[in-house]
Amino acid sequence: MTEYKFSDRAYTKMIFHAAKYPHLAINGVLLAEKGAKSNSVVIVDAIPLFHQCLYVTPMVEIALMQVDAYAERENLVIAGYYAACENFYDNTLDKVPAAKIADKIQENFKGACFAIIDNKLVTLEQEEVALKVFSCNDGGRWSKSNYSLQNSKSTLEAVSVLLKRGAMKDVVDFDNHLDNPKHDWTNELLNKDLKQIMAMY
Repeated sequence: MTEYKFSDRAYTKMIFHAAKYPHLAINGVLLAEKGAKSNSVVIVDAIPLFHQCLYVTPMVEIALMQVDAYAERENLVIAGYYAACENFYDNTLDKVPAAKIADKIQENFKGACFAIIDNKLVTLEQEEVALKVFSCNDGGRWSKSNYSLQNSKSTLEAVSVLLKRGAMKDVVDFDNHLDNPKHDWTNELLNKDLKQIMAMY
């Protein structure tokens, strides 16, 4: 069974994305370094995709093509998918209607994961990691998988502080980019800020 490790950057951006749009479903993809072993995958980054047109096929295709090209430039690979439902209580795999995207990612990367953000744990006081992580078994079904969060205690502490400051408004998803092409869906500035902030914890 594949084990996953999430970087502080990837986790923070997923939580920011969910916290920025608490009334909407959101999704995105997860990136790992190229050459990652399928039984041990380190998720180094998260790319927020949508909060409005989650399942509009042309938009999804355009976004995934651009993310794939970006990943190639950065020597990364699309290694997973994440989502959060708009209903506060829908935190299970069968409630997420976008498994097709995760299935497609898994076809291209055998160790791909499917992370669901647990809405109940997305609070200003991050005491627990707000994720449920799944991997695809030999039968083609998604089942719960082991995972860990890099520097979990300090990462949760930093995310709590940042959420209280309203830092989630700085995350840019692909929907924002479609509204205004000047908005950078790679979140380069946010990535730099997070690197500096996380080094303080």
